Amino acid sequence: MSDPILSYEEALAAYEPVMGLEVHVELNTASKMFCGCSAEFGAPPNTHTCPVCLGLPGSMPAINGKAVESAIRMGLALNCSIAEWCRMSRKNYFYPDMPKDYQTSQYDEPIAYDGHLDVELDDGEVFRVEIERAHMEEDAGKLTHLGGETGRLHGADYSLLDYNRAGVPLIEIVTKPIIGAGARAPEVARRYVETVRDLMRALGVSDVRMNEGSLRCDANVSLRPWGREKLGTRTETKNINSFRSIEGAVTYEIQRQAALLQDGGTIQQCTRNWLEHLGETSFGRSKEEAEDYRYFPEPDLVPIAPSREWVEELRATLPEDPTKKRHRLQAEWGFSDLEMRDVVNAGALGLVESTVAAGASAQAARKWWTTELSRRANEAGTTLDELGITPAQVAGVQALVEAGTINDKLARQVFDGILAGEGEPEQVVATRGLAVVSDDGALAAAVDKAIAANPDVADRIRGGRVQAAGALIGAVMKEMRGQADAGRVREIILDKLG
Repeated sequence: MSDPILSYEEALAAYEPVMGLEVHVELNTASKMFCGCSAEFGAPPNTHTCPVCLGLPGSMPAINGKAVESAIRMGLALNCSIAEWCRMSRKNYFYPDMPKDYQTSQYDEPIAYDGHLDVELDDGEVFRVEIERAHMEEDAGKLTHLGGETGRLHGADYSLLDYNRAGVPLIEIVTKPIIGAGARAPEVARRYVETVRDLMRALGVSDVRMNEGSLRCDANVSLRPWGREKLGTRTETKNINSFRSIEGAVTYEIQRQAALLQDGGTIQQCTRNWLEHLGETSFGRSKEEAEDYRYFPEPDLVPIAPSREWVEELRATLPEDPTKKRHRLQAEWGFSDLEMRDVVNAGALGLVESTVAAGASAQAARKWWTTELSRRANEAGTTLDELGITPAQVAGVQALVEAGTINDKLARQVFDGILAGEGEPEQVVATRGLAVVSDDGALAAAVDKAIAANPDVADRIRGGRVQAAGALIGAVMKEMRGQADAGRVREIILDKLG
């Protein structure tokens, strides 16, 4: 049974929302955090495991140096201070996806702390989110609940465990309480996680794919009457895995908590689950406090003490800020806000940039990546960067279009050939015989045939209705399998019909 809710407007009239966001970023290291097992996604269940990541007696962990490097670069990009000395701790709790019965994490000594991230909202306003910490830890295994209708534990007949993910390096980025967003709190939450995603992608430390779990968000929400300083009791909606769901979960919790408070009830500190199919949250479990986890320093790992020289070397590797880069590229390319939004939403910004660098115009690159190639990626159930075609090849196809060798319709067939592994654009055109026909003799013969088959259209053209030539051009293009030079066909038709 669904919880009662207030309208969003009523909720905001009475209460101020306060948020805390915890974003979990899986690193793209080759191996796990404390052992040599592969961290690759998608392997058969329980094949990337060893005594260390399974927590077997006598096994000894060793920290992944690349993960530490990535954590420092992430902290610097989030404008954090980097600890001169920190260590790992054991976070003790029992859950089936944690094979050791504790998680190796960081508690009071994170590697990065006291940062901020400026978030650009949909209308261009900038909202600063303060960062409490970014700490290193290992991921848990994956539980798959089967037999129920929702894929969640409640109602399931049984669960399957895959420990491939257990031990994969994870950075948790924790904000300070986000106050002052008001009615825009859900939008701030969504845009913050999107900005983190863009930043991590630019750093190259993670593939940040929410559908694969390498980027996840826990959203803490509480309400307090306007003008009151004391924060309300929070709930934590766990493992939200899409940007739309982040916005939806925050909105729903504001409405749900407001209805409960208005009715004289109290908020229970707990975890919540986001039910995408219902657009609402459901109760998970009572939320533990830090002391419930019985943190203590990990005795099997030495402390981490990055030198200041190393930190500064890593600072020099930071990329251009993604938001500033997006504005710069939009100005250089002359894109409208809508065109740029389409590119960003398609995950094609880097691909368009590389295609332009390979010689294509920005508009042509945008057209191919956000329409034809996005459609193909969606049909294949993959991402644009894994589609199997490179920016250089897209630029090559566009160069053939601009040279008049092929037209846009034929270009789609060239893409077919490239994706089928038939070679570079020129090879596909030659092998498939896709070049545009510009020979006047062949075109004239096709025009004569079209005129004979469509005498009424020919009469309209003779009578001065030149626009009717489009029908004959279409007939010629069909006859010549789209390979006729449409401009030359039009000239021949008008010449023949006066």
